Amino acid sequence: MRSRTGAGARAGARYHGDQAASPGMLDFAVNVRPGAPPVWLTDRLAARLPDLGRYPSEADQCRAVEAVAARHGRSADEVALLAGGAEGFALLAGLRHVHARSASATRWKLAALPAPSFTEPEAVLAAAGVPIHHVVLAPPFTLAGASVPDKADLVVVGNPTNPTGVLHRRADILALRRPGRLVVVDEAFADGIPGEAESLAGEPLPDVLVLRSLTKTWSLAGLRVGYALGTPEVLARLTAPRPHWPLGTLQLEAIAAANSPEAVAEADAAARRLAEQRAELAGALGDLGLDVVAGSAPFVLFTVPDAELMRKHLASKNIAVRRCDTFVGLPGNYLRAAVRPEWPALIDAMTEVLQ
Repeated sequence: MRSRTGAGARAGARYHGDQAASPGMLDFAVNVRPGAPPVWLTDRLAARLPDLGRYPSEADQCRAVEAVAARHGRSADEVALLAGGAEGFALLAGLRHVHARSASATRWKLAALPAPSFTEPEAVLAAAGVPIHHVVLAPPFTLAGASVPDKADLVVVGNPTNPTGVLHRRADILALRRPGRLVVVDEAFADGIPGEAESLAGEPLPDVLVLRSLTKTWSLAGLRVGYALGTPEVLARLTAPRPHWPLGTLQLEAIAAANSPEAVAEADAAARRLAEQRAELAGALGDLGLDVVAGSAPFVLFTVPDAELMRKHLASKNIAVRRCDTFVGLPGNYLRAAVRPEWPALIDAMTEVLQ
């Protein structure tokens, strides 16, 4: 187990997979459902276009909140709608933390970030001047035995974690709790796991904040939709700086639609298909003699002898994968590939380099 501290954001913290894929490429770099949202969803959004001349309504807000609350068995005041899960990180950076033993509100003393993990929390927290401590996990990148500093009053962990794909046990995440500490669980890919295994979204814990995204499963990255689940007190402080109408009418409609019982069932069926395709892709990568990280997310992390050479070769074949040297804790020979039904084309192109 290795750790490091730093007050400034690294240059790689602002790198994201969409920077690797140009239009028309076979995109394994971005972990968003390929193509457009399902027709039933775009039809529902299109039906609201005539309403864009009016401000988002309280009825739309309530309908979206109630859909999320019903889905996770939470009360309405335990739900905060977000313009994408990433907005939760931006709001988190300015959150005034109330310590358990007093009513005083202070800035975060230390944010602990298990790594490798999604880089957006690092970027926004560092930009806000929050001290950061990276707890670097060794392969197989699980949280078991993770050494988080006792003075850390904020811990942010992904489940499943991007880019490793590791699905952490609930017990290991809950073991991070301490008096006066807030544990933030980024569940951006939780609906890509069959049955949403190990999710904490349905548990009303006073010191756990769950962030969810709807952009991956529903191909809504361009609309920015997500939500937070937590105690009313934490959510009230989290959202206090926001302006009126933080989400637009189409965003509210999308949140309500994607959290309906029918949509949740459709997402779970898609997650089960993804799990099958993931196993096929991981097996094919292993057959090439590559080390594949054991995981459950709709993407796969693996090593190659020369990642830069492989990326350039794949780009020449109009195929994009995610470089991983921008993640703390990963050496330069790692790559990440989204699970796609076209995975045989990726394997064929990689074989040309590895032969």
